[in-house]
Amino acid sequence: MSDLRNAIDDYLASLARGNDSPHTLRNYAADLDEFLEYFSPEGTVPPALAEFDLLALREWLAHLYDREQKPATIRRKMASLRGLFRFLSREKRILKDPAKQLRLPRMPKTLPQVPNAETMNALVDGTGQDDLDRPHPKRDRLLFEILYGCGLRISEAVGLNLDDIDRTDRWMRVRGKGRKERQVPFGSKAAEALETWLEERAPVPAVKPEMALFLNHRGKRITDRGARNIVKFYATYLAGDSSIHPHTLRHAFATHLLSDGADLRSIQELLGHARLSTTQKYTRVSLTDLMRVYDGAHPKSKA
Repeated sequence: MSDLRNAIDDYLASLARGNDSPHTLRNYAADLDEFLEYFSPEGTVPPALAEFDLLALREWLAHLYDREQKPATIRRKMASLRGLFRFLSREKRILKDPAKQLRLPRMPKTLPQVPNAETMNALVDGTGQDDLDRPHPKRDRLLFEILYGCGLRISEAVGLNLDDIDRTDRWMRVRGKGRKERQVPFGSKAAEALETWLEERAPVPAVKPEMALFLNHRGKRITDRGARNIVKFYATYLAGDSSIHPHTLRHAFATHLLSDGADLRSIQELLGHARLSTTQKYTRVSLTDLMRVYDGAHPKSKA
């Protein structure tokens, strides 16, 4: 096994120990395997770790451009590569980190597409329909109530345990990125959906108890992918929009809070953003909505 292969495996193992999401681990593993394959064509061995310099990494970046990959895809692939070399530098397996000097492509400034409140409420409420023939509609309803009602990331939602929920005061302990914990309140509708799901949820056995809030059909913690598929099913069936995904609900949560007068600092805390600048993108979304209303309604908006 090559040094690069060992390095990639060790780096991914460190991410797993750091509680990175399964989604991140899958993407980084695929990106780094692609990097390995590029530098080790069939029948060859990749260069030693110390031989990778800025010129080699720029060659890899140029290869991604030649394949006409989207800027977001290139940035993710380079983020995985930067993480690998930062890990190797920290572990003293290379003397210098060549990835520090890489310049990444700029992302186009696009605003997230956010359904309006009526659409979101109809989608969440629609999960309770009796004619959808779903195995666990009560679980699905709670998932939607938490994603839209609390603004959780999908990895945070599936990572919830029973003992993370304070049913009396309606708070939940959420484990976010970098193992940071925060307290998030939930409303009366989510509380109602929670009680309904807990009545149906399998009891916790004394031996090898499964403490996950959301279970799959085997009685185990539902996966990130499984939860995404649930959201996609209901979005397609009820809203006729397969582009709605779990992060759409998080965007909608923040945008609708802001539109109804919540301040940015509070939204930042609820979302678990480390920097306020990350939360400020929702200001642009709301301003875009305001301009649309102005252009359509005010007489002075017409030329």
